[in-house]
Amino acid sequence: MSNSLSNEEINERRKFVASQYSGILPQYEAFYIHSVMYAADCSANAFERYKIAVEEYESPTIIVAIVQEALTHAAALSRFFWPILSKKGDPLREARGAALRGAFGLDERCPLYSRSLRNAIEHYDERLDSFLLVDRVGSFFPTPLVNTHKLADDVIRHIFKMVDPDEEIFVLFGEKYELSPIRDAVFDVYEKCAKMLLDGRLK
Repeated sequence: MSNSLSNEEINERRKFVASQYSGILPQYEAFYIHSVMYAADCSANAFERYKIAVEEYESPTIIVAIVQEALTHAAALSRFFWPILSKKGDPLREARGAALRGAFGLDERCPLYSRSLRNAIEHYDERLDSFLLVDRVGSFFPTPLVNTHKLADDVIRHIFKMVDPDEEIFVLFGEKYELSPIRDAVFDVYEKCAKMLLDGRLK
């Protein structure tokens, strides 16, 4: 006997869970805690490796790659709290995001809320297309760099990817992003997950 549900039944159940349980059934809260913790752990681990890579004077390619890895996982973490919504809307996704934000005490002041960096990471290929479509003159730096972010202020220098370890700034396609606030937010979420797992509840 099949246990599968029709699309109509699934949609009805999504609406029910969204309206009656704020998007997350109590008995399944631990699944969300573990999932959020995994994304936070992956990002935090990459940030730790980035610190070591800088201290050991690793190559710019390695340092930038580790930072990009940390930010990719941070973007995945962000989606749990601020999910991508379809044009038709998804009550379950919206409710789940709101429930998790409430449980973790997050609002739009959280660095993970920023869609600018998240979009740059998630739509990297599209941003690359757009970046290379613009007519530019001056010096081009297609390889990853480790240097002062002030280089990106020069209109004739076109920075592809760069990390400034001293100021903790990541430059992608000429745009600057602060790393330390994101890292701190990731570690904060991880620590809250660890406490929640003691009871297996989003409290």
